Amino acid sequence: MPFGEVTITLEDVATLTGLAIDGDAVIVDIPDEDWSAMCLRLLGQAPTDLGGGVIRITWLRDTFDELPLSASPETTEQYARAYSLSLMGGVLFSDRSGGSVHLQYLLLVEDWRRAGRFAWGAAVLSYLYREMGRSALQMTASSSLGGDFGGWAALLMLWTWERFPHTSPLHAVTGAQITQDAVPRGIRWLPAQTRQHGDQFYLYKLWFDECTTFVVSI
Repeated sequence: MPFGEVTITLEDVATLTGLAIDGDAVIVDIPDEDWSAMCLRLLGQAPTDLGGGVIRITWLRDTFDELPLSASPETTEQYARAYSLSLMGGVLFSDRSGGSVHLQYLLLVEDWRRAGRFAWGAAVLSYLYREMGRSALQMTASSSLGGDFGGWAALLMLWTWERFPHTSPLHAVTGAQITQDAVPRGIRWLPAQTRQHGDQFYLYKLWFDECTTFVVSI
């Protein structure tokens, strides 16, 4: 192409999402204990169907829907881990399972101080690249339009709007005026409160509410 190659960079991830791109590598180890025991130790509860260490995100959200007002510090940490696990499996590192997450990610938030040192942005970008590569290979092998891919698809969407402004919707303003220098820059597309709860509204709100909360919490 006359304008050269373009791709999502670590700088894009940092400025668009606010996720850290410097820090410890996000590496998951397989625990010595069985999945049920680990789930009970870190979440305080475990579902009955933990085949292969995979847990349904709907179970997490239903079981840890609202933190009790009288919750102890231990219970509060368990709810925070459940929330983070659902966020990792449903948004940041989602796969094509349609709503499940592997419990190996739970080990990343076992120690909150360690979790805060991870380069989450770098891991999210690497995971997204891997998933897009798999989809491209599947498309080549089947000569079809391509397969589904996991990862944080909203990052790809926000990058497209940032780098190709003519494709982006109008910036929504909620409350205070959001400037061009706002960080994370992706909040410029936070939808207005009057917008209907369609697919686009859900995607934007999921990014702003859940991911930025995750960053602040760790």
